[in-house]
Amino acid sequence: MRPNDVHPIIIAGGAGTRLWPVSRDTMPKQFVPLLESGRSTFEETILRIAGPGFARPIVVTHSEFRFVVAEQLARLGVEADIVLEPERRDSALAIATGALLAGSRDPEALCLVLAADHIVADDELFVEDCLTAARCAGEGRIMMLGIHPTWPSTGYGYIAAGEPLGEDQCFQVQRFAEKPDTQTAERYIEEGYSWNSGNFLFPVPVMLAELEANVPEVLAAARGAIEGAKRDLDFLRLDKDAFARSPRISIDYAVMERTRKAGVLKARFRWSDVGSWDALYDIKTRNDDGNVLEGPVSVLGTTGSFVRSDQVLTTVVGLDNVVVVSTPDAVLVASKDRAPDVKALVAQLHREGRSEAGQHHRIHRPWGWYQRIDIGARFQVKQICVKPGGVLSLQRHYHRAEHWVVVHGTAEVTIDDVVRLYHENEAAYLPIGCTHRMRNPGKIDLNIIEVQVGSYTGEDDIIRFEDIYARN
Repeated sequence: MRPNDVHPIIIAGGAGTRLWPVSRDTMPKQFVPLLESGRSTFEETILRIAGPGFARPIVVTHSEFRFVVAEQLARLGVEADIVLEPERRDSALAIATGALLAGSRDPEALCLVLAADHIVADDELFVEDCLTAARCAGEGRIMMLGIHPTWPSTGYGYIAAGEPLGEDQCFQVQRFAEKPDTQTAERYIEEGYSWNSGNFLFPVPVMLAELEANVPEVLAAARGAIEGAKRDLDFLRLDKDAFARSPRISIDYAVMERTRKAGVLKARFRWSDVGSWDALYDIKTRNDDGNVLEGPVSVLGTTGSFVRSDQVLTTVVGLDNVVVVSTPDAVLVASKDRAPDVKALVAQLHREGRSEAGQHHRIHRPWGWYQRIDIGARFQVKQICVKPGGVLSLQRHYHRAEHWVVVHGTAEVTIDDVVRLYHENEAAYLPIGCTHRMRNPGKIDLNIIEVQVGSYTGEDDIIRFEDIYARN
C-alpha cells in the first residue's frame, strides 16, 4: 500500500438519545467529553486516523453541528473536509456522499467508514487491523470490522464468517444476523460469530457499483446533492432538494445484506458503541463498590451504579445497580438493566413538549456558547463565553434591554455608533432597540453575565444585520 491510501469517512450526525440528558439533539454524544481523556469520541476518532496511512478525513455531519466539528478539529490541529447534511436521511446516503467525494480525489480510493460515537481501547491494534482489512478491500471487497463478542448482547447485529481470504483475520461473510434474543446470542458466540461494529472499508468503484445496483435512487440523490452543493466558509453545504430525494435507509439494508462482495475482519481491538449508560459503565474504571462516580457526587450504601453530575451535588443512598445522571436542567434515575429504555423516555418527553428532551442546557454557537442561569417574569440571566476572536452578530432587540457584566477577559462592545472596551468587573448597558455587537479581541476566553429585562426574552427577538458566520 502507498502512504495515505485509506480515505477516512467519519459519520458524525447521530443523536445518541440513550445517553440523555448529557446527549441531546443539539449536542449529541459524539461531541460530549464522556471519556477519561477529557476528549469527545469524535475527537478520539479523528486522532485515531490522523497518522501515516490515512488521507485527509471527510466528516459528514448535520449542518447544526458544523461549528462544533470545526472547533474540535481546530483544537486537535487536524484539517478535514466538513460536509453538511441538511437533514438526517440515515447512513446509506451519508456513505454514498462520502464515497463520491473520496472518488473525486482518487477514482480508485480506498475508504474507511467510521462512526464518530464509538470507543476503541487499542489504537495501535485498530490501525493495524484497518490496514490489514484495507489490503483485502483492495481486492474488490467491502470489509466489515467484526468485533469479538464479550457477552451475549441483544443490541448488536452479528456476522458469521465463511471461507478465509488472503490475509490473516479476513473472511468472506457467510451471513448477517439481526439483533437476537439472549439465547440466540449465546449460540452465535459459541459458533464464532462477530459483532457487527458498523465500521468498514471499501474501494470507491466497488461501493458505487453496489449502490447503483441496489439503491440507485440513493446514489442519484448523493450525486445531485454534491452537484448542487455550495461552499459556506470552510464547509460544503449539500443541496437540500436533491438530498431529500433519497429514501431513508441504512447502509446495512441498502448494500451489505445484498452484496456478494462482503468480507469481515475479525478485529483484535476492544470496542464499544457506548449506546447507553450501562455500556458506558462497562468501560469505565470502578471503585471497590463497583461504582462509577463522576463529578460532585457522594454515595452511601450503594453498589454497582453509575452516578454522574455535571454541576449540582448529587447524592445516592441505599441503591444498587442504578444510573443517576444530573445536569443543570434535568435528572435521570434509572435501573441499570433498563438503561436502553432511555430512548423511549426521550420520545415520551418530546411528545409531552418538553424542550429538555432535545435542547441542551449549554447552547453552542460559532463564537462560543451560552447557558441559562435563571429565568422569570420579565427577566432572564445567562452566562456567555466568547472564544478569542469570536464575534456576535450585529443585532437589535425590540422587547428587552440587556446588561453585560464582564467576569473574565475583555469585551469590545458596539452600541449604535460607539465602540468601547470593557474589562473585568465592568458592565455595558444596552437599551431596548439599540444596535449592538460584542467581540472578544483578546487571547483568552471572554466570560460575561448577561441580564435581560423586558416583556419578552425569547431567542427569536433577534434582528441580525451582519454576521461573519453567515447565519440567517
